[in-house]
Amino acid sequence: MLKITNTEHFGLQRKIVANMTSESWQNIPHVTYNYEADMTGILTELKKINLQRKKEDKITVNTLMLKVIAEGLKAAPAMNAHLDYNSFLVRGRIDTFEEINISIPMVMSDGRMMTVNVRGFEKMGLDEISEKIKDVRRRMENTILEEAMYEASFANTINELKKGKILKAAGRLFGAKTGKHRIRLLSGEEKRSYYSISEEDRLTGYDIEQGTVTVSNLGSLDRNLTGSVSLLEIIPPQVAAFGIGAIQDKVICETDSCGVKSADFRKILPICIAFDHRALDFGDVIPFIKRCNQIFENPVIIRNWLDDNKNLRVLQDA
Repeated sequence: MLKITNTEHFGLQRKIVANMTSESWQNIPHVTYNYEADMTGILTELKKINLQRKKEDKITVNTLMLKVIAEGLKAAPAMNAHLDYNSFLVRGRIDTFEEINISIPMVMSDGRMMTVNVRGFEKMGLDEISEKIKDVRRRMENTILEEAMYEASFANTINELKKGKILKAAGRLFGAKTGKHRIRLLSGEEKRSYYSISEEDRLTGYDIEQGTVTVSNLGSLDRNLTGSVSLLEIIPPQVAAFGIGAIQDKVICETDSCGVKSADFRKILPICIAFDHRALDFGDVIPFIKRCNQIFENPVIIRNWLDDNKNLRVLQDA
């Protein structure tokens, strides 16, 4: 008999993660492609820009990559979509969106993970993205994870009821309200005090609704990570997800115009691109990759994504 050292029943966060990831692997035929982004030139360009900026105005690699992915999605709009598929009737519908709303897993101060839907990437520059992420982190500090997740989960359950999925919705409600697995939320004065905080100063269910695509930056958790993400789940109804690793030094073979080969050290960022084969074929992903290649090969492009006021001196000195 094995000796149990601890028993912990799923809280709301683990319930939601377990439910979404289980549904993902049970229903979605995943295809993944490991894309290696040559960041050498773009990191040099970013360093030049940041050298002339105040500390609070510096652009991070995470912000830069969110913008690059958004630009890639503009070139490959089929990836920025939701899928509604009925396997029994073999019927499906794909809704492609103009808005690029990215679900971004973030680590809270207590070490737990919260996935936040940051909206409007299709129209944001680097400075706007940076400010938006800072604001999310500020609001996160005033947020009780269970309360925000319950708001989103309850809204999702009501949606399931509207779609006629009565048993599924009933099971969720029963599991959340009974026995040792009951979800414990705020009540009384604690609840009144928490909800007296303005929604401008905390995250709500609206902030953790499903985005149009998910980007997980594992490299931001540990910059010394080696290897790459080879598989990650697509969260339905999304049809694509991205797993970013850490930047690594790699020796790359290059060929000059005369056909002479040489070895060079480059800064390589591994990115796992996962897509739902029910909705997409690899040809739908090619425009994304081509747009990213174009950006990495012409890094001065990123200057066009900067706020003119904050970047005025940089442009004058370039």
